[in-house]
Amino acid sequence: MAKRDYYEVLGVGRDASEAQVKSAYRRLARKFHPDVNKASDAATKFKEATEAYETLSDREKRKMYDQFGHAGPRMGPGGPGQGPRTYTWTPGGGAGEAPFDFENFVGRGGQGFMGMSLDDIMEALGGGRGARRGRRPVANEQGGDLTSDITIDFLQAVQGSSVTLQFEAGGPGGPAGPTITVKVPPGVSDGSRIRLRGKGQQGPIGAGDLIITVHVREHPYFRREGDDVYVDVPISIVEAALGATVEVPTVDGMTKVKVPPGTGSAMRLRLRGKGVQPAGKTNRGDQYVVIKIVPPPSLTPQGRQLLEQLQNVEKFDPREGAPWR
Repeated sequence: MAKRDYYEVLGVGRDASEAQVKSAYRRLARKFHPDVNKASDAATKFKEATEAYETLSDREKRKMYDQFGHAGPRMGPGGPGQGPRTYTWTPGGGAGEAPFDFENFVGRGGQGFMGMSLDDIMEALGGGRGARRGRRPVANEQGGDLTSDITIDFLQAVQGSSVTLQFEAGGPGGPAGPTITVKVPPGVSDGSRIRLRGKGQQGPIGAGDLIITVHVREHPYFRREGDDVYVDVPISIVEAALGATVEVPTVDGMTKVKVPPGTGSAMRLRLRGKGVQPAGKTNRGDQYVVIKIVPPPSLTPQGRQLLEQLQNVEKFDPREGAPWR
């Protein structure tokens, strides 16, 4: 069967604007998408409308189509010699329904809108989830997911916390809406996502989920690498040479650490089990105390004399064995 004219498929004139093409496709997608229409010919009509939109919404493809008809868009990249491609749409109606194959179709980037849910298509077209509110609900449809973001402090992420999330009725700028308490488990990292089942949009058979992305603020002195925590601790030249016991911070509070004699700058002292314990793991990571030797900013005459005496007594060359020696 010969293909129908793309303008006829979308129901627009050949001088239709990009906005009119998009609006026409949005209307047809709502009507024939396999998510909402289980008629035997609906999937075919959806494929036909999508193919028409993918061509007419692209300026170069539309120009080629206007000049050469259906053969035009195939003259560019992805045209002759590429061979037919098959994309599969699996309807959400349950077991026993065979997938529908979309043959010989090449959309944007080789995929287009094939396989996308109607919500995703509407969002890509600028309609958002609200664009579907006017259609008749599907009997077995669950409500859509909602997304939100929270920002917590470093120690809240390591130790776990509870955060109250305030929603705004009617969207941003609206009056204060309901609140929800989010339990942040210990050990979450920046970019982690928390899913709250049944806290999303309400649908005929239940609500979707609320998906929260966690952002973690940087700490003034702690930093995290995997499950381990690092902190830089300054010590004096004398403490480094003779050894010392110094107080250092940990995520659990202050503790004392023994610095062995002859400790060099950048040496790492390991505190076992003082790091992060992510959810699902039984062992905590470690904390590393990174030594920074700090000389005095100025010396008294007596201090200088003592250091010069030390230099004369201890014939130590710190560059001995360096690769350039």
